[in-house]
Amino acid sequence: MLRISSISKSFGTRQVLDNVTFDVPDGQLTGFVGGNGAGKTTTMRIILGLLTSNGGTVEWDGQPMSAAFAARAGYMPEERGLYPKMKVLEQLVYLARLHGLDKVTATKRTAALLEQLGLAARANSKVEELSLGNQQRAQIAAALVQGPELLILDEPFSGLDPMAVDTVMAVLRSFAEQGVPILFSSHQLDVVERITDNLVIIAAGQIKAAGPTAELQRSYAGQRYWLEAAGDLSWVASQPGVGEATREGAKMVFDAEDSAAQGVLRLAMGRGAVSGFGRHLPSLAEVFREVIKDEVQADEDKAVA
Repeated sequence: MLRISSISKSFGTRQVLDNVTFDVPDGQLTGFVGGNGAGKTTTMRIILGLLTSNGGTVEWDGQPMSAAFAARAGYMPEERGLYPKMKVLEQLVYLARLHGLDKVTATKRTAALLEQLGLAARANSKVEELSLGNQQRAQIAAALVQGPELLILDEPFSGLDPMAVDTVMAVLRSFAEQGVPILFSSHQLDVVERITDNLVIIAAGQIKAAGPTAELQRSYAGQRYWLEAAGDLSWVASQPGVGEATREGAKMVFDAEDSAAQGVLRLAMGRGAVSGFGRHLPSLAEVFREVIKDEVQADEDKAVA
């Protein structure tokens, strides 16, 4: 497990990280989300020793992160860093050999990875000849090619079309299934919601929420329920104790206290077959907005002042 404890960082008089603490468990995907300038990239660089912190510790498997440990990690920076005039295959083989793999192993691993990422047909193309989406896939391959024991990925889904997102998700999940702890940042909260086991939300250099994704969603669920049943459900909105009610596909989602929600369920069962009923879990976008609303309000107050 990767453990980040009480990390602080300042650039001159500007403090960009303040007591940042969270865990990245083995074999799980941890999404790291926050607005621009929140501190995600700085945190990632400190984890890998590319920046020094002003305080706090980074531990991997109970040991302080060292240069030797960092060499076993795969890192994808937000900025593309591949050689544009070098062919994809030879570049990835070269990077794998820098991590100590022999040429045969490096070539086999590279070929397999390009196949998994849908880049096999472009193996002998120069990086500069690839589309931006394929360049992103090649950059991801560069982080994976040595068979890392830890993955740190900064915006890995940026610029990818939906099919490419699914492809990359599958590859990352396969690494997690091998026990690799994975930390990745993304502004695409719909993508984060589909893949993460854990979520870390950062704003203004401080961790605002961290934990298993499903638990965070449940903790911000509030008094909102969903009902799926046969027939017209417009009657739900007129029931005593029911607030806002909206149709979402085959479901009616509505605000209500527990007792009123149970009353709706009883009425629905009396009207016919009920396919499902439960507390409505907010999307990660809704959770994110709720978590950082105080920061947004503070920024608006500063702007007015």
